[in-house]
Amino acid sequence: MTPPTNPSPGIDAAALAGLQAWQGRSETLADQISAAPVRALAATLDRNDPAPEPGTRVPELWHWLYFLPHHRQSEIGPDGHAKRGGFLPPVPLPRRMWAGGRLNWETGNPLVVGDAVERRSTIASVSHKTGRSGELVFVLVRHEVRNARGLALTEEHDIVYRAAPAPGEAPAAPTPTLKDAAFSRELTPDDVLLFRYSALTFNGHRIHYDRRYVTEVEGYPGLIVHGPLIATLLVDLLRREKPGASLARFEFRALRPVFDGTRLRVHGRPEADKHFSLWAEDANGWLAMQASAALA
Repeated sequence: MTPPTNPSPGIDAAALAGLQAWQGRSETLADQISAAPVRALAATLDRNDPAPEPGTRVPELWHWLYFLPHHRQSEIGPDGHAKRGGFLPPVPLPRRMWAGGRLNWETGNPLVVGDAVERRSTIASVSHKTGRSGELVFVLVRHEVRNARGLALTEEHDIVYRAAPAPGEAPAAPTPTLKDAAFSRELTPDDVLLFRYSALTFNGHRIHYDRRYVTEVEGYPGLIVHGPLIATLLVDLLRREKPGASLARFEFRALRPVFDGTRLRVHGRPEADKHFSLWAEDANGWLAMQASAALA
């Protein structure tokens, strides 16, 4: 995802060039695929899976439990994220969200419990535009995850930074949910679910667990359900529908925030040639996330 560049007075051409100097930067992290996070996420998703043991395949998207950021407490900013700069560019906009991504798995080389793994991450692009809701900066990060057997998956991670809304600013027009679901699941994410997922992913972003901060500082009506958690729930829905299947590709795009204490419905339907459409619907019937998956 590389939106057009359109510098504005907030982020002028010189500031954008400074941010784009981060393009090409990379970092490499090592980790071990241990059993405890797999067991904990299965419990968090209310699954009754067998206890993981060495050689157990890691379900798709559960690699997000590894390569976690371990910033020192003194390096954390007021929103609970690490202070700006470091690997990611220091974008001077207050709101940050995981906007979507595209993943491809090497189906002959799944990640399994016990693997020693390495992730190389590269800033692929930094771009800017001014939209209806103000300034937006898009950062595209590419990840490659390898184990001892070689490449296991590649991922493109879309991050968007945006300005805080102006007083009285109307929200973007919502998109009605899709129709003709073949299989669905309904749940109500609560603050405990959000806390558990934040803890599992070592995510200190306060919008997911600090109600006073998210309502009084960021101006949202409630705690925000993590975008990666919604994506994980979509893949989990497909796993429940197709037990034992594995994914070759998955793509998702967040469209609208979902708040704790409100109904969330996840839906899916088969398309041609092992492809599936997946989507999440908020309590008002609006499309919150849209995704597609291809089975191996």
